[in-house]
Amino acid sequence: MDIYDRLGVKRVINAQGHASKVGGSLMSDPVLDAMRQAARSYVDIAELLARAGEHLARLIGVEAVLVVNSAAAGLAVATAACVAGRDPAKITRLPDTAGMKNEIVVHRFHRNHYDGCVRQVGIAFREIGLAGDTAAWELEKAITDKTAAVLYFVAYEGRNTLPLSSVIDIAHQAGVPVIVDAASEIPPLDNLAGIAAAGADLVIISGGKGLGGPQTSGLILGGRDLVGCCALNSFPNQNTIGRAMKVGKEEIAGLVVAVEQTLAEGFGKKRLVWEERVETMLGFLRNLPHAEIRSVIDMPEEHDLHPVPIPRVWVDVRDGGRRNDVLRLLGRGSPGISVRAIGRTVFTLAPEPLQDGEARIVAERVRDALIETAPA
Repeated sequence: MDIYDRLGVKRVINAQGHASKVGGSLMSDPVLDAMRQAARSYVDIAELLARAGEHLARLIGVEAVLVVNSAAAGLAVATAACVAGRDPAKITRLPDTAGMKNEIVVHRFHRNHYDGCVRQVGIAFREIGLAGDTAAWELEKAITDKTAAVLYFVAYEGRNTLPLSSVIDIAHQAGVPVIVDAASEIPPLDNLAGIAAAGADLVIISGGKGLGGPQTSGLILGGRDLVGCCALNSFPNQNTIGRAMKVGKEEIAGLVVAVEQTLAEGFGKKRLVWEERVETMLGFLRNLPHAEIRSVIDMPEEHDLHPVPIPRVWVDVRDGGRRNDVLRLLGRGSPGISVRAIGRTVFTLAPEPLQDGEARIVAERVRDALIETAPA
């Protein structure tokens, strides 16, 4: 019996996407091999982090990289770096930020369930924008002598927010850094270096999603000075906000190999596999009554469907109660099936986490659940 069977844990077919709640992504053999190798020796973690960061920076094409234990940890560490910098007195005082620059400017529409990762540093948010629009002058006026950084979530960029390029220009004119959460923005591969190249000061990317690395890993990319400040506010340094956000030697090694693989292979072949899986699922689901079922791709306005270049199956049952009944039926089976709920009536099926043969299983189970819950 394997570990899940021994613990009595039910397996899940992941048609949701690379989400932390269902285990991130599945790692390749080279990534697992690197983790096993790292597990067999002791090492100075600070030196490993430094050398891994230098190696990854050269590979990716950015000034500096710090490996952290998740994108969520990256948000906290990046915020601490912008608030406390290199000052050991400030670093050890966090989250007490009295007398420091302790405000983070953020679009009101960008507030989300990762707020706590930033707020734990002891900052206050200064919001800009309304539900329908945000003007450049709002950001200009929101930046004061208490502003530590501007925070931007790529997944929430849309018609009611300023484009990232404008945010960077305005913030830099005021001498304020920009932190960009791009946790789920791989693919496209260009984002790995491109967001920093566009002027973002600190870019945070999950290691356990599109990169295919360990779930408990992430990257902070950016300029040498600010990434250096991140390192001082992070593990393994004592008495820092980031000390509890421990990244192990195994995760560091695994993420290095995952990035190497991703850069070498790209997403071209994977894209063909994803499209084939979507067509397989659509073949079972087309023409079902009482539902709109289609393939979707490149919907940047839908923040729940990031990264945008991945094709998905879109299922709209036009009734919130029925949608929830379908999700319950999918979850009850063995294995359970995890899908992504969108709004009140929609759920989507993602192809990239599926293993061989699972597209058909997912489609058959979804078809049966839709038939069972169809209006009389």
